[in-house]
Amino acid sequence: MFALALVAALAASQPASVPAPGITDLPAVPARPPARVQTRDEVMAVPPELLALLQERVIGPGGSREQQVERLVALVFDKDGLAVQYDNDRTRTVAETWRDRRANCLSYTLLFVSLARAAGMDAQVQEVGEVLSWYQDGGVIYSANHVNTGIRNGIQNQTIDVDRNILVSRSRPRGVDDDRALAHFHNNRGAELMAEGDLGGALASLEAALEEDDRFVPAWNNLGVLLQRLDDTGGARRALETGHRLDPDHASTLTNLVALYRRIGEDALARNHALKLDQIQANDPFHQFMLAMECENRGDYACAISHYRVAIRIQEGEHQFHFGLARAYFLDGQPGNAQRELGRALTLGGSEQVREVYRRKLDHLRRWQAGEGHALYTP
Repeated sequence: MFALALVAALAASQPASVPAPGITDLPAVPARPPARVQTRDEVMAVPPELLALLQERVIGPGGSREQQVERLVALVFDKDGLAVQYDNDRTRTVAETWRDRRANCLSYTLLFVSLARAAGMDAQVQEVGEVLSWYQDGGVIYSANHVNTGIRNGIQNQTIDVDRNILVSRSRPRGVDDDRALAHFHNNRGAELMAEGDLGGALASLEAALEEDDRFVPAWNNLGVLLQRLDDTGGARRALETGHRLDPDHASTLTNLVALYRRIGEDALARNHALKLDQIQANDPFHQFMLAMECENRGDYACAISHYRVAIRIQEGEHQFHFGLARAYFLDGQPGNAQRELGRALTLGGSEQVREVYRRKLDHLRRWQAGEGHALYTP
């Protein structure tokens, strides 16, 4: 996961009674020493022991580039290799991933890109786009995007992805340079440190992200949230407005900007930006999916059905949308429609493992309709 964007999170303090300090004149942060910002070499360096394993398992056996890529995938993921486990707790350097055998999608990607390059491959980080991963952790709400690895071999481009079962945006993967990749890393660390209460470390990390790429909107957004925590309303406003100018459709930044305008009494600006946010969310399949789940959780299945259908209309082809709609139809007492949507989810399933889950659910639903299953079953 990458480009963590804090949304309506880490509630800002009330406005100070004195003029807000400037962006370079921050209030005191907690007394503990802030986390040190890691250098590019520290983030990407491959430990000698891992280089030796790469030589033994991937480079030494020779073969075609495709065979080497297959061996590299096996080295990273298989039980007799690194067996790295997915862990979204924190963003790690390549060396930390090797040490801990744990990684989120950004750390997985940095590991794979570094190893592929060490094996002589033309590899880069790819931005995939928004994924359905707005989540809450410890009172902090995150919006997350996704990255994976692109390997070029002549005119062909191969994608290696740690998670093949995600909802992504309608955009295609886009290769980015190392400056942008490092901006992702430092931005993630900034968001994580902020959630941990290390505001000094968070500030240093977010500044490092913007030094790598000063057009990286998630870092401007997170800086705006952080500066509100530090009672720098003026600096927060400048950061959020900068992010909004760079990407007027970035929903997290717009959400935080609307909240800030309301807090400081800029009602006209708040209304105008709220209207823009409403327009964006009305055409955002992920937002519609989240609204559908909220309706479903409170037992309003007609509402859930409506939002699931809007999500499908905006972005057809996502099996999770059809699965959610099937579940809502079933809970609303429409088993025929539920069966139809489960069938569509089965057709669209992203992997054989996912399709097998849908086959079992579809079979269970058919048996229930025939009086052989349990009435409390839900797809």
